[in-house]
Amino acid sequence: MIRALALAVPLLAVLTPPVGAVSFTCSPDKVVFATLDGATSISVEIADTEAERARGLMFREHLGEKEGMLFIYDSPRPVAFWMKNTVIPLDMVFLDARGVIRLIHSNARPHDETPIPGAAPGDDDPARLMVLELAGGEAARLGLEPGMGMASTRLPQSGAVLPCP
Repeated sequence: MIRALALAVPLLAVLTPPVGAVSFTCSPDKVVFATLDGATSISVEIADTEAERARGLMFREHLGEKEGMLFIYDSPRPVAFWMKNTVIPLDMVFLDARGVIRLIHSNARPHDETPIPGAAPGDDDPARLMVLELAGGEAARLGLEPGMGMASTRLPQSGAVLPCP
């Protein structure tokens, strides 16, 4: 299932609490999402080279709660993922260059080679800088929604919707 949301500035103010309203710290191996209930931290493995992005979570048999892989590109671009050689269901959280969730694809099917686009049809800015893969169902369990902001040391801090303190 794909959940998509057109991002409007007033909506972002609702989904991302003001900086300072949520207390969190950043580290290279974690990302933090600001929710209305506080901050949710997720431990991540980084995939920032072509080889690491190509392998991703293939052949992995388990991914724990609040664990994931963060795919990072050199610059924002349209992206699509597939599940070839991936044996567990995954949630794919597609983020723009500001760290805003633009799309969540829930429970991608293992071994499915159908491309999963990182943007909903009609998205006026389909470029994605990062994709976070989580165990299937984890995005919903954590309360992640399109429009929420993510903090990461790997985001350009000057334009981040949720800059690291």
